[in-house]
Amino acid sequence: MNDLKLKVDKKKVDTKEFEFPETVFIRDIEDKVFQSIVLQCLAQIKGINLTEGNFIDHLLGRSSEGVKGIYAEQDDKNQSVNIKVEVNILYGVNIPEKAEEIQTKIADEITHLTGLHVSSVHVVFKNVISEEQANKLNQQGTTPQLTESNLSEEYSDEF
Repeated sequence: MNDLKLKVDKKKVDTKEFEFPETVFIRDIEDKVFQSIVLQCLAQIKGINLTEGNFIDHLLGRSSEGVKGIYAEQDDKNQSVNIKVEVNILYGVNIPEKAEEIQTKIADEITHLTGLHVSSVHVVFKNVISEEQANKLNQQGTTPQLTESNLSEEYSDEF
């Protein structure tokens, strides 16, 4: 009688009970990652700089808080991110062309490095900097590659 009961139980077993759900992979990206990517992008674009803070300190990670002038907002549902950047621009630089250059560079880099869709890149031009002001800021070490005089200089790792 015991053998008969086992045979009946084998037929009633549902194989769906043995299927495991798919593994869910989750990745979180902190705002500082987006800020660092944007900083690297801005360092490659000539004629602009961040509105506040020491650019070199932010690049080297000496800042204890987030970078001022760069804001990231993630949308987890849509796997996308919105970026807002506040910059100063050198007098004489075409603002619409520079905005497009900034937006394209940032969107491409963030998409490439994080795999997230960039919903928007909002560029706010806070101030126009004259070449004299830019030279003064360069002497303080806050805005590399801003002035026309050093736009043609090449970067070198040699000291």
